[in-house]
Amino acid sequence: MKKQIATLCTVLTLVACVDYNDNTESVKTVGIQLLKPDGFTDNSGLGGRTITLIADNGKRLTATTDANGLAKVNDLTPNIYNISASWEISGSEYVRLTDGQMPVLSDAHNFTLTGSLANQLLTKEETVSVQMLANENPDIIISKIYFATSRDENNKNYEAGRYIELFNQSDEPVDVSGLYIGLTESEGTQAYTLANLHEQHNDSVLLLKQIFRIPADEPHLVEPSGTVLIVNSAIDHTKNKAPLEADLTGADFEAKDNSTTRPLTNNPDVKALELIYSTYATISNMNLVNNGLCGVVIFRTEQDVNSWPLTYKYPNNATKGSQWRLLPKRFVLDGVECLPNKNETGPDINAKRIYPEIDAGFTFINAVSGRSGEVVYRKTSGSTGKNGRKMLVDTNNSRNDFKVSTTIKPREYDETAEQ
Repeated sequence: MKKQIATLCTVLTLVACVDYNDNTESVKTVGIQLLKPDGFTDNSGLGGRTITLIADNGKRLTATTDANGLAKVNDLTPNIYNISASWEISGSEYVRLTDGQMPVLSDAHNFTLTGSLANQLLTKEETVSVQMLANENPDIIISKIYFATSRDENNKNYEAGRYIELFNQSDEPVDVSGLYIGLTESEGTQAYTLANLHEQHNDSVLLLKQIFRIPADEPHLVEPSGTVLIVNSAIDHTKNKAPLEADLTGADFEAKDNSTTRPLTNNPDVKALELIYSTYATISNMNLVNNGLCGVVIFRTEQDVNSWPLTYKYPNNATKGSQWRLLPKRFVLDGVECLPNKNETGPDINAKRIYPEIDAGFTFINAVSGRSGEVVYRKTSGSTGKNGRKMLVDTNNSRNDFKVSTTIKPREYDETAEQ
């Protein structure tokens, strides 16, 4: 197995480029201190929480916090680590922890506390702090993304069956009409890194290459634990000699293909998903990249999306070429970061397009180049809703929340709950 030379150069810190992967020297003790979210009155909710550290070489470590939110990690090998913690609390617990100053409408409104540090260099005894954020859990979440595509029985690439699925996590029906679906920028060389966005936009926007909208001309109610299936081609793909594909004839919405050269087969009986913006003049369906470089966000706004600014690649001083729409981060309800798998080294977290407060982690398929029929989908939660209905895991960290399968079909989820 080849060993990767870790490049330890960051934008904000001048650090010599060193390979720590073969380092046997250990740091005696490193402390990870969780800081309570703004508005919380004390640290009473920070004890007994799991903190995850993922090294640059892929090694995964965990530690548990004491009553004050401090975790100590012993015998830690010097390396770059991505540090994260997340857990869910009820609405009543949120009210208690904020001393009643930040009430919610009902206890059915749960909150997720998340915090993360990306590319944290740990080479000495020290304590680093992780600021926690409290976000109200959205009713509708992204629950499944099929971007990998597959090959047919003749070993030809089969790319027509891509889809996205949404799930109603709440105990009440939700009207998804007017909901926006955004696909993040996916250039091989990032148009903007998160550090670039910090520099020019103070962490306030995301770059979107495509924006779609569920039509708002009539209500589209989704029952509790119900799903919304959004596809590129609403046909039965299993009939096209593609055994790893799915029957998508029952889709709710279809991103119609307007291409004049070899367009996908569309289903006139399935309502069209509205295309609001696309970086690509010739692509009207969802441009989900088969190797996995495709983040997805959902958001709502009453603003005119096409009035939002466009940007060229960093530092935005070009006069021609590709442009991306700037989505204000405050409108995002949910986001899932998908990254390509680098095989021995795994995904490169430096390729993240979505802020950690939206998705503290990422998900990925096993295949390096796709064509594997793999779908990423949320785990089934050990928690249940009203009358024992199914709920999915949502900790704002896709590394924890998602699994990979070649057998899970649209609108299906594992029956075994994750505790």
